[in-house]
Amino acid sequence: MRIASWCGVAMLTVSMLATGCKREEGDESSATGGATSRGVADGKTVRIVYIPKNAGNPYFAPFIAGMKKAADEYGAEFADVAPATADATSQIPVIKDQVQLGVDVLVISPNSPDALVPALDEARGKGVLVITADSDLTGSEDHRDAAVFPVDPKDVGFSQIETLGKLIDYKGKFAILSATTDAPNQNLWIGHMKEALKDPKYAGMQLVDIVYGDDQPQKSTTEAEALLTKHPDLRGLIAPTSVGIAAAAAVVENAKKADQVKLVGLGLPSELRRYVLNGTLPGAALWSPYDMGYVTSHLAVQLAQGKVKAQPGATFTAGTLGEREVGAKNVVIAGKPLVFTKENIDDFKF
Repeated sequence: MRIASWCGVAMLTVSMLATGCKREEGDESSATGGATSRGVADGKTVRIVYIPKNAGNPYFAPFIAGMKKAADEYGAEFADVAPATADATSQIPVIKDQVQLGVDVLVISPNSPDALVPALDEARGKGVLVITADSDLTGSEDHRDAAVFPVDPKDVGFSQIETLGKLIDYKGKFAILSATTDAPNQNLWIGHMKEALKDPKYAGMQLVDIVYGDDQPQKSTTEAEALLTKHPDLRGLIAPTSVGIAAAAAVVENAKKADQVKLVGLGLPSELRRYVLNGTLPGAALWSPYDMGYVTSHLAVQLAQGKVKAQPGATFTAGTLGEREVGAKNVVIAGKPLVFTKENIDDFKF
């Protein structure tokens, strides 16, 4: 099952029928890997499609809203089409469908760093620009044109370890509740967490388990409950996923273990407000998914129009958010981390 949300769908459908889905070629945007000329002819409407990890994940709603806002500023056509699950291969048929429909720019939050490569190569070979957002094709970056990260991934991993360390006096057992085993962004952050643990400062902290809730509320709940049972002396839990941290907070609250098990992670303030205010969750972090989406659409349109090239050192203006720079491996950092506490969580509305 695939779930689609279309903005300007009537215009998109009419345009595709009128052209027989034929692509207009324009300025070439350079990429990390070889591909054919990409972009749209002068004056042509840019067609953007976003493929999130899975349907029903509230994290992607503000991201999509930000993408739509920026697309509207250019008069670009925008749609989001989601697979039902976050399986490694679930996005492949969506990619193929959208290429056949004549999309100009595919923006995708990949569920796997390598399973999607053949489908994305095929898309790029047909002139489609490919931008990864939120997560990347780690180790396979040559198979997309650019990437947009919400914040520096190293900062995410290191800050999660430091935040938990302060809460447990830098000693004791802790575990990680992640999304899927293949999730590129999760694995990148966890890699940086492990790197951080090499610092002698964290010598007293022991990572005893990593479990995966597949970004499904029920499975995340089950995995969190199992961690508390398997490790009765657990002192901390990191859940760097919005679905996982909400599930873990409910589990810790129901088990009345907030004093023993310190929970940190990444999540939406709208879902975590209760747990932050009642002390179950000492604090959480994230970024603005809306801003990330807004930056992504600005990059997508300007790449398609040939106004910016996908190469390190290139700069572009992301509307009201100002200038952004394309960095190493064609990565754009959208913004900075946000930390939610009892004192400020009511200030955030997403």
